[in-house]
Amino acid sequence: MLSRTASHLFWMARYIERAENVTRIMNVARTFALMPESRGGTSELKSPLDITGLSDIYADIIGDEITYDNICKFFICSEGNPGSIARSLTLARENAHAVRGTITSDIWECLNEAYLSMNAFLKNGLTRDNSESFFDNILEHYQLYFGAMMSTMQRNDAYNFTMAGHMVERADNTARAMIVKFAPEKKKKIQDNAIDYYQLTSLLRAMSANVAYHTSYGDAVIPENVAELLILSKSLPRSLVSCTKELNNCLTSIEGDLGLIPKRLTAELNASLSYSTIEQCMNNGLGQFLNRFLTRISHIGIAIHRAYLEVA
Repeated sequence: MLSRTASHLFWMARYIERAENVTRIMNVARTFALMPESRGGTSELKSPLDITGLSDIYADIIGDEITYDNICKFFICSEGNPGSIARSLTLARENAHAVRGTITSDIWECLNEAYLSMNAFLKNGLTRDNSESFFDNILEHYQLYFGAMMSTMQRNDAYNFTMAGHMVERADNTARAMIVKFAPEKKKKIQDNAIDYYQLTSLLRAMSANVAYHTSYGDAVIPENVAELLILSKSLPRSLVSCTKELNNCLTSIEGDLGLIPKRLTAELNASLSYSTIEQCMNNGLGQFLNRFLTRISHIGIAIHRAYLEVA
């Protein structure tokens, strides 16, 4: 497969996954916007900025005031935000258009419809009242796209590069979302138990892991159990171990010696997670573990680019 084609597929997947992830985060932010300021509603609105690492860009474009309307505008359609939903979907569509002969018509139609639907919302104007409908629309189109990809795409190198893009982005997103809750400085603060519960359940909702958690651990929402589910659960699609396992399978299926470095890095990361316990992950602090994971998944993404995607 040509490097250019592989690159378009890889980044098509990363951008659509990024748009879906930001949408999930904003759905949670919308929930926090309904909380009274005295119960942590305002402070938790900053979570999307912490997760994406875009606080400085937000301050430059919007200013210091953290409100739901400002956060919404910034993450949906701000031209200065490189990770906005509008920009991510636009880039996903552009990459898909470049490889229309490689992806199926179902995949293209789903992405194109998502793009057109998004622009229709933006043209009519987004308000606090219709933002929920906008987010639901994005999530619905993502599910249609992902279903089309899984049910119509041949299991060849095109599929492997597409899935690799999804898994790198998804693993990165899950780890970033967890860091905001489990960073060491967060744990040192004395928190209202109700707010702590709200944060944990919101994290589970953002990862579509609510049902999985209660099925596995019962009704009590305990931080260590949430961490174990999102890191080590082999049955949860968004867990770190599930993402690295799928990524390892995709890279292993790509023939040739070009990708020995990303294959080795992924196999090592997959093995270290597959044979770990939550106690080992938390041994030196969960925040440190998650930051180390982010560094490793970033190195894998760079290695994939250098091995397969750079055009000579």
